[in-house]
Amino acid sequence: MKLLKTLGIAATGLLLLSGAAFAQEGQETAKSVNYSFEGPFGTFDEAQLQRGYKIYKEVCSNCHSMNLIAFRNLADPGGPGFSDKQVEALAATYTMPGPPDESGDATQRPGLPSDYFPAPFPNEEAARSANGGALPPDLSLITKWREGWHGIINQFVNGIGGPQYVYSVLTGYADAPEDVAKEQPEGKHYNPYFSAGPWIGMPPPLSDGQVEFDDGAPNTVDAMAKDVSAFLAWTAEPKMVERKRLGFMVMIYLGVLALLLYLVKKKIWADAH
Repeated sequence: MKLLKTLGIAATGLLLLSGAAFAQEGQETAKSVNYSFEGPFGTFDEAQLQRGYKIYKEVCSNCHSMNLIAFRNLADPGGPGFSDKQVEALAATYTMPGPPDESGDATQRPGLPSDYFPAPFPNEEAARSANGGALPPDLSLITKWREGWHGIINQFVNGIGGPQYVYSVLTGYADAPEDVAKEQPEGKHYNPYFSAGPWIGMPPPLSDGQVEFDDGAPNTVDAMAKDVSAFLAWTAEPKMVERKRLGFMVMIYLGVLALLLYLVKKKIWADAH
């Protein structure tokens, strides 16, 4: 018993120390935001994903790449719900490198559904040069890469909080406290939710009314941050709805199998009792 108690105290201490170490880094826990895709039966909101894509295209794609997503994925089940014709039209708004002509010179062509989202810069050096030496991260898996919630138990119960992290960073710009403002590096902005913060090189990317939506949805910073963070949650896990559906069917199958095995066991051993 003493050994178990000692191990329990040690585990608790480690959790507390990890939380304290995290607090010393200056990053605040992500804001609490509810999404339609959370929980075992949650699904993505198609209209929200379409708005999120528009925000990414008009705002985020100026600096951030999304190398793992092709235009055709926008028509996949459980995603933004674009039709094949809409995807063709969206892809055609981009210009992609084409095959060389007869003289060997480079050509360009309209984008195709099979093309992946084009990067805003031709290489890493160009990206750093345009962003003050900082490399804008690829956003394909950003909600899997960045943590909003911390602590082993908390993440086990609530997940890592990747979408909440993105939302918090987008809405977390503020004036630095007086005791911190004097340490502000040139060209940096105060954001206590930034994982490597509190100073971030990216200026506030969203402003009220910046993007207009066809469905008349709100376009405040708060609303747009939620829409684009939901879209990035989908790009990080585009098969999430399918996975949940399959998992639910497996649980039903296992439940029925367990019941049948129990009834068979009762039948076989009935005479023994």
